[in-house]
Amino acid sequence: MKLKFLSGSWLKLIAVLSMLIDHLACFVWVKDPAFMQVLFSVGSRAITPYVICRMAGRLAFPIFAFLIVEGFIHTRDRKKYGLNLFIFALISEIPWNLAHCGGILYPKQNVMFTLFLGYIALCALERFGNGGKTTGINAPAAWQEKNLWLSIGAIFVTAFFLRADYGYTGVAFILMLYLLRDWKPVQALVGCCMLPMRWVAGLAFIPINLYSGKRGFIHGPIWKYAFYAFYPVHLFLIWLIPLVF
Repeated sequence: MKLKFLSGSWLKLIAVLSMLIDHLACFVWVKDPAFMQVLFSVGSRAITPYVICRMAGRLAFPIFAFLIVEGFIHTRDRKKYGLNLFIFALISEIPWNLAHCGGILYPKQNVMFTLFLGYIALCALERFGNGGKTTGINAPAAWQEKNLWLSIGAIFVTAFFLRADYGYTGVAFILMLYLLRDWKPVQALVGCCMLPMRWVAGLAFIPINLYSGKRGFIHGPIWKYAFYAFYPVHLFLIWLIPLVF
C-alpha cells in the first residue's frame, strides 16, 4: 500500500515555510555575525546556521513547481489560472526588487515569472503536443510539432532574457515534472540533476511523493488568493522590518 498522506495544502505550507526560512536567512539573518559561525564541517564545506537555512530553502521551488503542474491538470479555467500567476508576478516585482537591492530596479525577476512561463509551456504542450489530439485540432502532426517547438523555444528564450529566478532551467523542470508524472522514480532522479544543490533539492521529492492528490484545508477564493499574496507581502515585510526596527 502506497503511503500518501500529504494534501496539496500541506505541500503549500511546506513550500511557503521553506521559502520564508530561505529569504529570512538571505536578507535578514545574514547580517548577524552569530548566524555565520561555523557549527561543523563536512569535508571542506563549513556548515553555519546560514548554510542550513539556505539548504532548507532549496525545497521550495521543486514543490511550487509541482503545485503548478497539479494546478494545470486540475484547473477548470486555463486562462484564469495563468492570469492569476501573471498578475501576482507583476505585483511581486517591486517587493522582490526592494528585498534584493533596496530600490525599485533590479536586473533579475522574481520566481513567479518562472512559474508563469512554466505554466504557459504546459499550455503549449497541451495545445500542440501529440498532433493536437488533446484539443481536437485536425491539423497535420508535423505542423503541430513545429509550433510546439517554436512555442517552447520562445518561452525558454523569454526566461533567459527576462532573467527570472531559476530561469529556463526552472521552466524545463516544470515540463519535466509534467512529462514524467507517471514515472516517479525517474522524475525524482532527473529532477535532482536539474536543480542547484542537487541532493538537497532532491529531498523535495519526499513530500511530493507523499502527495495524496487531495486539495486539503486550503480552499475557497480567500485562502487561495492569500496563498498567492504571501509571496509579495513577505518580501515587502522582509525589506521593511529592518528599516522600522
